[in-house]
Amino acid sequence: MPIRIVTLEREYGSGGANIAKRLAARLGWKLWDEELTAEIARVAKVDHRAALRCDERCDSLLHRLFKVYARGSYERTLPLEGESQMFDADRMVAVLHKVVEDVASRGNSVIVGRGAPYILRNRPDVFHVFIYAPVEEKIRRIMSLGKSEKEAAQLVEEVDAERAAFIRHYFGKEWPLRSLYNLMINSKFGDEHTVETISLEIALLDARPVPQAASR
Repeated sequence: MPIRIVTLEREYGSGGANIAKRLAARLGWKLWDEELTAEIARVAKVDHRAALRCDERCDSLLHRLFKVYARGSYERTLPLEGESQMFDADRMVAVLHKVVEDVASRGNSVIVGRGAPYILRNRPDVFHVFIYAPVEEKIRRIMSLGKSEKEAAQLVEEVDAERAAFIRHYFGKEWPLRSLYNLMINSKFGDEHTVETISLEIALLDARPVPQAASR
């Protein structure tokens, strides 16, 4: 079966977002990154900013305690078509499964993060990629966006910790789960090299001969 979907997980600062964008352009496929968060907000009928706040993050301990204490309450800042409801990571993940599976059913998609490799782990037409990089490379990339070295180092540590906690809580797995990925690649040699390598791997898989059924 040909590859129709690529899931791309990434360490923060490894250039994963730009690599995914370039890969989608190379393949001529639809990129689902910020668009995926927007689609989750659309399906859940909440403001895009509400979904963005929950993106690959667990709810804070304070928020979880608040939910237990004020069950049935709501956040007034998050209207939901006439009915105000609380939109948190728990609810986002419930919608996330539906949205990712729907996106995958359309094919020809590059899906960034959001637990997609775990949700689509049983589909034979998906190629799972994990992008990583040395710490100094990640800090350099983040500093190029205007952050100080201290801010960049803090972001590298905190964002990946949030992503690991998100996967552990909602999927019961460690992040990254190496056995899940078809390819784990270091982006330190440049985004174009990384895109070229991923594209080549997909092309090689698609070129494999179809196994013949055993004769009886």
